[in-house]
Amino acid sequence: MSDADTQEAIKKAVTDNDVVLFMKGTPTFPQCGFSSVVARVLDHVGVEYAAVNVLEDHAVREGVKAYSDWPTIPQLYVKGEFVGGCDIIKEMFEAGELQQLMKDKGLVEA
Repeated sequence: MSDADTQEAIKKAVTDNDVVLFMKGTPTFPQCGFSSVVARVLDHVGVEYAAVNVLEDHAVREGVKAYSDWPTIPQLYVKGEFVGGCDIIKEMFEAGELQQLMKDKGLVEA
């Protein structure tokens, strides 16, 4: 897959899903602690999300970093917008900002 094809596949995942998490592993079997934290936070908030296991495709793993201009995995996108990685998501959750964002976007019950 070319870099352009990879970027197009990432863009499709981001735009086709209200919430998408690029992570190492899967929500039920995360392969890194940071990915696990974000998946647990999303489960706690009660939002449905798509998960992309970047360990299955090296091009996607590297491509998503270029797509967001963010150097680490996991990466969370909501309604097509990059929200952040583990530390940002955790801080937003603890402050109630992540829950509010999901409510404002109509993704969880108010």
